[in-house]
Amino acid sequence: MQRICLECNKTYPINSLEYKCECGGLFDYCGSTIKNKIELISLGESKTPIIEKCIEGINLKLKLDYYMPSGSFKDRGAKTLVSTLKDFQVTEIVEDSSGNAGASIAAYSAAANIKCHIYLPENTPQGKTQQISSYGAEIVKIPGNRENTSRAIKEACKSQYYASHVYNPLFFEGTKTISKEIFEQVGLPEAIVLPAGNGTLLLGIYKGFKELTQDHLPKIIAVQSENCCPLYNEYNKIEVNRYKPTSAKGIAVENPARKKEMISAINESNGEIIIVSEEDIAKAKKELGYSGIFVENTAAVGVAGAVKFATRPENQEFNLVVPLTGTGLKET
Repeated sequence: MQRICLECNKTYPINSLEYKCECGGLFDYCGSTIKNKIELISLGESKTPIIEKCIEGINLKLKLDYYMPSGSFKDRGAKTLVSTLKDFQVTEIVEDSSGNAGASIAAYSAAANIKCHIYLPENTPQGKTQQISSYGAEIVKIPGNRENTSRAIKEACKSQYYASHVYNPLFFEGTKTISKEIFEQVGLPEAIVLPAGNGTLLLGIYKGFKELTQDHLPKIIAVQSENCCPLYNEYNKIEVNRYKPTSAKGIAVENPARKKEMISAINESNGEIIIVSEEDIAKAKKELGYSGIFVENTAAVGVAGAVKFATRPENQEFNLVVPLTGTGLKET
């Protein structure tokens, strides 16, 4: 069980402090299936349901991943990452987050009896900070945006294990489990539409379906707010000096570390990147609410993108799955 650099192929132990290779490359996981190697911690996770809803006249299959124990899909990655660290006798970790990953890591760390420090942007919704602190984690609030928080954590991880949901490939070994569930529930969909920030869901879905179906991948449709859309701009070679604030704080990532991998996965799946307005996001959230579904703004981004994608004549018969990534209770 090791981490391997995607650039130079150098390997590192799972429990070493390095969060990226000395050459600057990012890590992938190298080893056999984790669940066959270690005892996984559980907080009562189960296969999340898929329901069909008509949103703005479009029929969508919605996967309710906010049913996870801490209220977001990030529990998939946190379970695998923290369980592995416990097996390797790691006793203290640091993590930076816009909220959901921090809550997931804090919850599973509490279950594993691992001391946890979560770095958050100072404007993180109160509901998320309260949830994290309720698990006994120490919260470190960083002034400024999400990028400032990412920079601040780099100093802390020199002496403590960085349980990153972005840099640590073990997290993606967990998020890929959503692919198997989707495949078991509805078969191979033509497209999966999802909000994209750091790519923890996007790359997990790509890895999962790659293992399940080899070359027969569903189209991966990544959706971003037009106020913060670095993936879209990189893909279309658009230069932007500064982004605007977005209500979808969970994907307000100006420079995703795994941007290259994300674009490669989208291209391999014949997918695309869609941007939606803040008004589109608010409308999608409202429509979901009127359907009995309460999600946070970031989750509504995927639905707004699915509506935009499916209204094109050539896409109207597509079988679309949209993971709903986080509960609306986190923004209260």
